Amino acid sequence: MIDMEILNHIPEGFTKFILVLIFSLLIGLEQRRHHINESEDQLFGTDRTFTFIGLLAYVLFIADQVNYIPFLIGFVLIGILLGIQYNHKISQNGKYGLTSTILALLTYCIPIMVFTQPVWLVLLFIVAILILTELKSHFITITKKASEEEFITLAKFITFSGVILPLLPETNISAQIPISPYHLWLSIVVVSGISYCSYLLKKFVFPDSGIMLTGLLGGIYSSTATTVILARKEKQGLAGSQTVSAIMIANGMMYLRILFLAFIFNGPVAKLLTIPFLSMFLVSFILSKLSSKKKSNRLADPDSENNLASTKNPLEFKTAAIFGILFVVFALITDFVMKTYGSTGITSLAYMVGITDIDPFLLNLLQQKDGIGQMTVVLAIINATNSNNLLKMIYAISLGSINIRRSLIVNFSILIGAGMLISIIYYIL
Repeated sequence: MIDMEILNHIPEGFTKFILVLIFSLLIGLEQRRHHINESEDQLFGTDRTFTFIGLLAYVLFIADQVNYIPFLIGFVLIGILLGIQYNHKISQNGKYGLTSTILALLTYCIPIMVFTQPVWLVLLFIVAILILTELKSHFITITKKASEEEFITLAKFITFSGVILPLLPETNISAQIPISPYHLWLSIVVVSGISYCSYLLKKFVFPDSGIMLTGLLGGIYSSTATTVILARKEKQGLAGSQTVSAIMIANGMMYLRILFLAFIFNGPVAKLLTIPFLSMFLVSFILSKLSSKKKSNRLADPDSENNLASTKNPLEFKTAAIFGILFVVFALITDFVMKTYGSTGITSLAYMVGITDIDPFLLNLLQQKDGIGQMTVVLAIINATNSNNLLKMIYAISLGSINIRRSLIVNFSILIGAGMLISIIYYIL
């Protein structure tokens, strides 16, 4: 209480002055560190200069907080001086970089940010400046890895989510097709977005990730595809136990991925799925850790490890089209089964859907507003993941070497058994 009273007695002008001083000095110190190996004769200034620029802007800003004329005149004069210095730098050293010049102008803008914007936005502004300045080498590395296709892919995603989606109607396509174009496209955007994030992480952030991280990221993208890829690579010489461990963590990520989708599309169902799916993830994680501790008589191929994750573009039109078609098909099938067989039919249908791509079916269920109860949706999702795990076990033991088949069967059997137990409990409830 005393501390709060002390804070209330600190003049507002003093607080803003300190903020301008500290933020300007921080940018200056960062520039000092960034140019530590360069001669000071080649720089227009670093820590003190940037601090003085911030303080000058502060004085000129408080001189007229109505029309900002002194502040604007100062901005123009600082800009002219920086332009002269920049021209001198080019003539002397042949360097054309504008970063320090732009940072000086941004430092000049700190007082107007401090006086007119909330503190959190000012802090975010400073943090962004410091991070972007320090990540220069990382941006160069990323740019070298990025191809022309990467920017086209980004443009596709922006178009999908920011242009097409808001324009689509939310009314059902027809009486026979109980879904709207908006919700259909929203499902495509969300699923593609999650896969796209996993794709970017693998390609740009963790390009040399080991097999375990590959399994984790691949599970976000597609646990089925990751299981198939890991099993095939294992047969070519990867360490058997490590492959099994990666496959199990990939399947564990499936539960987190579906849970995340559930929270986006259907909060009440997501709450009901939270405990069972977190439990299933924990089971998968434990199985993964136990498998990784087992010794393997096979050697890992480092060159193969780095190529495990699928580099396929998750935003291909073909992929989106197939997802959309499956979404509509499952909507029609679900509507027919619900009307003909009721809730029991839906939960039984989920077992059969598990041998296909379960995302369109699950997202269709999560967006059902009428006719299907929440518990029915929960049971159907659990059943679909159980049968999908069975399918992945078949894929893994068929494509992997004979050395890991027993371990795969044991681990998947435990995972499927745990899923069936949860399903039975929910049936009883």
